[in-house]
Amino acid sequence: MKQTFLMCLLTITSTLIMAQKNLYKSENLVIEKTTPNLYLQITYLNTDDYGKVACNGAIYISNNEAVIFDTPSDSISSIELINYVKNELKSSIKAVVINHFHIDCLGGLKEFHAENIPSYASNKTIVLAKEDNQEVPQNGFDKADTLTIGNQKIINTFFGEAHSKGNIISYIPSEKALFGGCQVKALGAGKGNLNSANIHEWPNSIENIKKAYSEIQFVVPGHGKIGGAELLDFTIQMFEEDRSN
Repeated sequence: MKQTFLMCLLTITSTLIMAQKNLYKSENLVIEKTTPNLYLQITYLNTDDYGKVACNGAIYISNNEAVIFDTPSDSISSIELINYVKNELKSSIKAVVINHFHIDCLGGLKEFHAENIPSYASNKTIVLAKEDNQEVPQNGFDKADTLTIGNQKIINTFFGEAHSKGNIISYIPSEKALFGGCQVKALGAGKGNLNSANIHEWPNSIENIKKAYSEIQFVVPGHGKIGGAELLDFTIQMFEEDRSN
């Protein structure tokens, strides 16, 4: 009897946890809760080489103020995301931070600008977005930039070339969480799109992140499942051979 009760309790608890984590799902957008204030947003990109690819972004909220890390790749999904944050999470979007210049990071940026939401990226990403005829982020920085959302800080930093020449990471100290974008690989992932990559510097850049933020507990890659600091180690190992050549 006691064992049956415990099994039922575990089942109920697991169900509640899953219900809390998976907050929203549509054809274009999935929202999952990662920490009390950090949400994973998953949207999709149709590609010739890899088919339909799930792309990760993130939402961080403090005192009903939000920052979005990467836009969806299209306008429809971006509008859906903006509306979800405003109407369901009851938060005003104060900034959108762009990890790098590829379409899975800024394809929907025009919709954020239409809502007068300021955008931030490295200066290198701004140059590359212009060259690629993409919507251009408004505010640039060379090395690092700190945003304050609610009463918490977000540190955006360029640690070196990797997936692109201008890719940054965003670190949220209150959550001990890192949004790494495509320069961080999910466990078991492949190297992905290397058209704009610096594969020789890639592991050095990730090692710089590890040294700066040794207390990391949550790491969000550009694609695939989130994890911890082991994603940084996995990414370093993936490109170690290229560095030695």
